[in-house]
Amino acid sequence: MKQILQNLSTGETTLADVPCPKNKPGHLLIASQQTLVSAGTERMLVDFGKANLIDKARQQPDKVRMVLEKVKTDGLQPTLDAVRSKLDQPLPLGYCNVGVVLESGVSGFEVGDRVVSNGSHAEVVRIPKNLCAKIPDNVDDESAAFTVLGAIALQGIRLAQPTLGECVVVTGLGLIGLVAVQLLKAQGCRVLGVDFDSNKCALAREFGAETVDLSKGENALRCAESFSRGRGVDAVIITASTKSNEPVSQAANMCRQRGRIVLVGVVGLELSRADFYEKELSFQVSCSYGPGRYDVEYEEKGNDYPVGYVRWTEQRNFEAVLDMMASGVLNMQPLISHRFRINDAVDGYKTLADKSALGILLQYPEHKADNANLVNRQVSLQSVTSYENGEAVCAFLGAGNYASRVLIPAFKEGGAKLHTLASSGGISGVHHGKKHGFVHTATDSDAVLKDNSVNTVVIATQHNLHAQQTVDALKSGKHVFVEKPLTLTLPELDSVEAAFEETGNKQHLMVGFNRRFSPLTQTVKRLLMPVKQPKAFIFTMNAGEIPADHWTQDAEVGGGRIIGEACHYIDLMRFLAGSEITGFTATQMGDAPGIGVRDDKASITLTFADGSFGTILYLANGGKAFPKERLEIFCNNAVLQLDNFKALRGFAWPGFKRQRLFSQDKGQKACAKAFIESIKQGRPSPIPVSEIFEVSRVAVQVAEQLRG
Repeated sequence: MKQILQNLSTGETTLADVPCPKNKPGHLLIASQQTLVSAGTERMLVDFGKANLIDKARQQPDKVRMVLEKVKTDGLQPTLDAVRSKLDQPLPLGYCNVGVVLESGVSGFEVGDRVVSNGSHAEVVRIPKNLCAKIPDNVDDESAAFTVLGAIALQGIRLAQPTLGECVVVTGLGLIGLVAVQLLKAQGCRVLGVDFDSNKCALAREFGAETVDLSKGENALRCAESFSRGRGVDAVIITASTKSNEPVSQAANMCRQRGRIVLVGVVGLELSRADFYEKELSFQVSCSYGPGRYDVEYEEKGNDYPVGYVRWTEQRNFEAVLDMMASGVLNMQPLISHRFRINDAVDGYKTLADKSALGILLQYPEHKADNANLVNRQVSLQSVTSYENGEAVCAFLGAGNYASRVLIPAFKEGGAKLHTLASSGGISGVHHGKKHGFVHTATDSDAVLKDNSVNTVVIATQHNLHAQQTVDALKSGKHVFVEKPLTLTLPELDSVEAAFEETGNKQHLMVGFNRRFSPLTQTVKRLLMPVKQPKAFIFTMNAGEIPADHWTQDAEVGGGRIIGEACHYIDLMRFLAGSEITGFTATQMGDAPGIGVRDDKASITLTFADGSFGTILYLANGGKAFPKERLEIFCNNAVLQLDNFKALRGFAWPGFKRQRLFSQDKGQKACAKAFIESIKQGRPSPIPVSEIFEVSRVAVQVAEQLRG
């Protein structure tokens, strides 16, 4: 299928061939009919992409601060690599979509329904149910394409709380501003529109507003004073897009005492206290389409807010806008300035350079149920390569940051043959598939597992998918490499063990416990080999804070940070001790005000069959000035200290003082290479599967104990 993508590094807009997304529970699969280019937002994204690195940094000072913090922790080169990788990611453009339901995974929507959504510019989109709404029969597709922008305008108006007869100023008469004018008139308000574009001012007058045409030298403050009969306007809704602070300052001077200002657009926000203080003005920023926006529980998980407590959610705002179109209150046809077929979309984006452009519609081929190309879930990236017997022919499930930046390059360098890259939405699969030389990209993991050309599967998806995908891959006769964790629960672990036993040890199962493959870890192992007495390990992980609502913190999706990350250190101690884990104790930070997540601030003590013990201090409340990962080993009347897998020191250690690497090496490349070589040469898996199951079981048990 065709989809519009933009490269944030260069600003180039392309029409790409992308595999159709696969539907999932709680979502709709929609065949697009019309999509609307949001001239303001998408022009801003294109301009940002075309800017150089210095200008990009100036536009996003908050991101610059994050980069500088990362430099302190990870060093300059890894940070530069991460920034370049982020900017290299293709961005799907668009968020105003009209289409026909192809597949429905929810009640209330049927195949064939016409719906609006915040889907991107693509022939097929997959959208959560709460971001979709049915289109009334008497609303045409072109008008319906304005629904999402209409909801943005409507939410700003709801926050301003205008009443019948009030006078309201709309600053910025782009698409959202012109919709806001119509909505305010429908609510019985007197409306004054302000803009530099005479044509847009003329449209606003057609919708019943008075206007201030700044291009003709008209004075907005004087016009507002006259318009409000000398009292000051009741409210100002700012829908403009500019770096200037003038719109907010101007709004404050227009308002009456205790007037309201709502920011819907993007403007400079260096506010003057004096402008607001004497009049006791209220100022509020509107969040997109309404309540529910950016709430994972509402948008992704489909948990609606009770209508008795939240009357107007983003979905109900969509419905309200559509109802007003159906009744004739909203007229979107005058807002359409250009129409392009999807194959000509790149030319359509060139019209964004014309600041007078308004509604740019992209039109898609009529949906036909038997159109196989529309729902094709695999795209070829290059000609098929022949493979020799014994090679590790790999398919990757997941094309996220870690897979694309670390795992895929490590497997490629280690000698793997890259066959298919599968990603849920398809975009990252196309981008990284081309970049790293995959033969195919796909969105259907089941089809990948059935492909006889593939003998090895690398699983790098979200954590809650690992267990079932591992079982399916093993049952398909594939060797499996799972980026940690292997499972999130003990029943899942039991199912993986059972599936592996069914293979009769004919397949390899490996988890990405890469720390044991680090060059400095290998040195530590060599130094410990002659030591027969028990050892004491202390591992300090200065993990850094992750927001409580991040997917890795969700027990059902990410499993929490102990299962997802601390498992590395459980495995590392198991490897260095060379002895079975016999027990553990775990303690987390106590319940206290302001501590949202406690189990990422924990102490875990392991005991081993040879008498050794190890304590893992996994701490998310430290500072970046301290090393991120530090291991100390006490035994043999001496101490070994490993810092960040870059420097190793021996204190009174016989025959060893120090070893330092040029750069940090956590063992990812060596881990992948060892796995690939074991397949090629028919050797046992680099990590005994019994240790993989042992470490995975302990990690799950520790997390369960901490969660209580």
